Amino acid sequence: MLHRHARAACAAVAAAGALLVAGLSGSASAGVRPAAPTVPGAAQTLRTADAPPALLHAMRRDLGLSLPQARLRLANEAEAGATAGRLRAALGRHFAGAWVRGAESGTLTVATTDARDVAAIRARGARAVVVRHSLASLDAAKARLDRAADRRGTTDTPVWYVDVRTNTLVVQAVRPAAVARLLAAAGVGPALVRTSKFAERPRPLYDLRGGDAYYIDGSTRCSIGFPVTRGSQQGFASAGHCGRAGSTTTGSNRVAQGTFQASVFPGNDMSWVATNGNWTATPYVNGSSAQVTGSTQATVGASVCRSGSTTGWHCGTVQQLNASVTYQEGTVSGVTRTSVCAEPGDSGGSFISGSQAQGVTSGGTGDCTSGGTTYFQPVNPILQAYGLTLKTTASGPSDPGNPGDPGGGTWSAGTVYQAGDTVTYGGAAYRCLQGHQAQPGWEPPNVPALWQRA
Repeated sequence: MLHRHARAACAAVAAAGALLVAGLSGSASAGVRPAAPTVPGAAQTLRTADAPPALLHAMRRDLGLSLPQARLRLANEAEAGATAGRLRAALGRHFAGAWVRGAESGTLTVATTDARDVAAIRARGARAVVVRHSLASLDAAKARLDRAADRRGTTDTPVWYVDVRTNTLVVQAVRPAAVARLLAAAGVGPALVRTSKFAERPRPLYDLRGGDAYYIDGSTRCSIGFPVTRGSQQGFASAGHCGRAGSTTTGSNRVAQGTFQASVFPGNDMSWVATNGNWTATPYVNGSSAQVTGSTQATVGASVCRSGSTTGWHCGTVQQLNASVTYQEGTVSGVTRTSVCAEPGDSGGSFISGSQAQGVTSGGTGDCTSGGTTYFQPVNPILQAYGLTLKTTASGPSDPGNPGDPGGGTWSAGTVYQAGDTVTYGGAAYRCLQGHQAQPGWEPPNVPALWQRA
């Protein structure tokens, strides 16, 4: 555990398999009738053009992109995510995952277990691969490993995740012999699993700055992940290992700030702090012009950037969703594995893709000199678990968590929706394509990147 004390630290198709933002729109017919009114595309809905300068600079440095290439990549990744969501809904139980690749083109690959789906995938402008295992079956096997980890030590097999690119359940092991014991305890057959040698043990990354530094019980330091509201109460989300329920916090200016209302670690790595009346939630990251406009989950392979108090902005890509990692304190499940580097003092800070909040820094290996792997706790489960509303540019200063117009149906602003969830709105049924927290202006008919008619 890295624990630093204050006094010590103080869908148009450009080519088969390529999604190019030029010509992409939110409806299949937009490319045929360009003069007709069109619904907003995913890039417009997710406001990729609002990506902050600091994030774009980090993408230039870490991903080797020019400024136009960085902007184009964010736009293409947004469109690819929407297409992947539509194909996931269409393929159903045959769906085996999706990922993007490429600097500007944002090539989308979608895997299926049924060769008859290939034509439908290609028709959406994506590359198709036929694999043996569905994503549902691999996720089910991973869930069995998660349950087994609750009953036994897994420090010798500290990381496991579903790798959609190789269609396997990967177990990273310090001692490979321990893999067989874990699989036997979980009842998972070796045919699903690929073992990877792992030389380092992940650890929580303390003292981080997702927005600004804060201090816990006058001693340790962490960082704000994302400002949130709960009714009229304002506060912020952060990592669970930063503090326990009842712990008090002071801000970076050492002024009394708030109290931890809830915290989970290990198992998950999530917490939230309710602040006093001297503090106001804003949609900014790191006190700069970085603004949060939503929490739509990024696709595997998409670019993602992190802000922390030790190392500032750094970028990489999403490697796997729903990973599990074992720290000395226990196993944390449901985290996202990334190629972004981090160092002690970066824990709890903001992970963001474009203008979409992704999660709070949990832990990892390596550093920002030689490179490393970092895991983040996704923000949507934090919002859902504690009934929080992410502070975004869509909400006014005195309007925390406006429930919005339900349109005579079950859709509601402030609710966290997962891919596959169904709602009604305006007399019609809709299926969620990408995980996100709903907000005013994102009603299902208005955002085809997030919803489609069921």
